[in-house]
Amino acid sequence: MEKDVLIHVRGLQMLDDNGQEEPIEIVVPGEYYFRNGSHYLRYEELMDDLGEPTVNYIKISQKGMEVRKKGPVNTHMVFEQGKKNMTLYSTPFGTLQMGISATNMELTETESCIDMKVNYSLDMNEEHVADCSLVIQAQTKNPAEFSL
Repeated sequence: MEKDVLIHVRGLQMLDDNGQEEPIEIVVPGEYYFRNGSHYLRYEELMDDLGEPTVNYIKISQKGMEVRKKGPVNTHMVFEQGKKNMTLYSTPFGTLQMGISATNMELTETESCIDMKVNYSLDMNEEHVADCSLVIQAQTKNPAEFSL
């Protein structure tokens, strides 16, 4: 896969208290690298009202996925199937303690596309708040091969 890619992130949170779903979806240009058996993605995300971008670094492998955010929002989330990982999620408005328990992970790799699907349980401050799904797809920018 080429260095310049389009990154499509789709997330869905199914909130416990009222059964509502909160979808998020972005498509952004980014960079792709492959090193030591892992796929690496980098892209910038502009959060509402924060002015400066948060830089996202994603590492994807057969073992799992790591998401690092640096900027106005800072965190290091680790997704490993069958394992609960704790992290701090820091924003300009405060810091939350999060627990992430991946329940299912599927990685699909082709020459022009990486597709990672993760289902996980999300805890905040030691309390279960949502069951979530996250799909991260990176594709070369070649229009002939691009699809959503």
